[in-house]
Amino acid sequence: MHSQDILIDAFGRIREEVHAVVEGLAPEDLDARPGGTANSISWLVWHLTRIQDDHVADAAGTPQVWLSGDWSERFALDLPPRDTGYGHTTDRVARVRGVSGELLAGYHDAVRDRTLAFLGTLTGEDLDRVVDDRWDPAVTLGVRLVSVLSDDLQHVGQAAYVRGLLQRA
Repeated sequence: MHSQDILIDAFGRIREEVHAVVEGLAPEDLDARPGGTANSISWLVWHLTRIQDDHVADAAGTPQVWLSGDWSERFALDLPPRDTGYGHTTDRVARVRGVSGELLAGYHDAVRDRTLAFLGTLTGEDLDRVVDDRWDPAVTLGVRLVSVLSDDLQHVGQAAYVRGLLQRA
């Protein structure tokens, strides 16, 4: 198995988890915030997808799906178009609301499709390319992709936990 195949498999698994988390939930369930201030499923899925979209687009030298498609307009969030959710306060988290599970999953699928298309072009040597020299050591494409996977898995796990809390209530 080649490294790109491992990455393709991993990003596919995130998609499966995203769909499982949002399936069958109404927007008010997706927007529920345990304790009144925790991250909602809507925010967690939107954010993990925005990070993947932002980071992969940057690495691939392509426009973000969020900005090049009609996703920003379809979500109609009270946030700047380039916002990814990074560093959001509780007030900003509250702005990601009123969207359906189908819309969240649809945006995630569009980003995942673009991610897999990009991964399909890579060789092992491509993963050594420096994509961010603001760090020491500089961040390679391989490290960036693993970082995105880690972030996505953490957030989809958090969303699954929130779903579990809602189902127990």
